[in-house]
Order: sequence, then structure tokens, then C-alpha cells
Amino acid sequence: MFRRIIRRTGKEEGGQSLVEFAFVLPIFLLVLFAIVDFGMAFNAWLTVTNSAREGARLGTIHAPAVDIEQRVRNTASSLDQADLTVTVTNADGDPGTSVVVDVSYTYSVMTPVAGLVSMVSGGTVSDTFTISSTADMRLE
Repeated sequence: MFRRIIRRTGKEEGGQSLVEFAFVLPIFLLVLFAIVDFGMAFNAWLTVTNSAREGARLGTIHAPAVDIEQRVRNTASSLDQADLTVTVTNADGDPGTSVVVDVSYTYSVMTPVAGLVSMVSGGTVSDTFTISSTADMRLE
């Protein structure tokens, strides 16, 4: 008539949660590293785009190409200057023509995501890629 109530403490399932965590942790870390790398690459893209625009803006008032390049490098000071390439075209042109500033940056992936993706893809994915931007503004 009286039933005994057996209380389970959940200790029998302790190993199961550890195994589930071991399966989920690499996926979680991969997503976390991908988010960090995407954010850093997006920041580099914004910096490259803004620095090209700033250089072209300076070029509209007939500034020398050396000054334009220096403005671009100053604007992109948060990036590694050794990986930054600046090309200025038609800085001393006639009014009404365009000055063109082309900026490219070689971005290196910071986290081991590229290594994992490269391992899975058989080496077809590189851990560096080029971010570039071109700004074209009319000379005054």
C-alpha cells in the first residue's frame, strides 16, 4: 500500500554531460574564433576604405603624391604598415580630372580557424587575404 519514493540525484548522468561538452566545445571555439577574425577583418576593411577616401580627398586640392600617401598611412596607423600598399594616380592632373588612390592591405588571420579550414579543405584556403579599396575624386 505504501510505495517507496526513490529520489534520483542525477549522479548517474555525470559522464554523459562531460561527453556532450567534449563534443560541443570544438564547435563553440570554432564559431568564437570565426567571429573574432571576422570582426578584425571587418575593422581592417573599414580602415582601408576610410584611408583611401582620406587620401583622395587630400588629392583634390593638388597635394603631392607623397603627402597623399602619408595621409593614407596616418589614417591607417592601426594596421601593419609593412602590409599596406598605396598607389596614387594623377595627383598633379588638370582641374576636372580625377585623382585615384588605391590602397591594399594583406590581412593575416589571427586565430587558428584558417589552419582548421585549410586542414579540412586540403590546403586550398590560405590564412592571408588582400583587402583593397579605391577612391576616385575630381581635382578642383
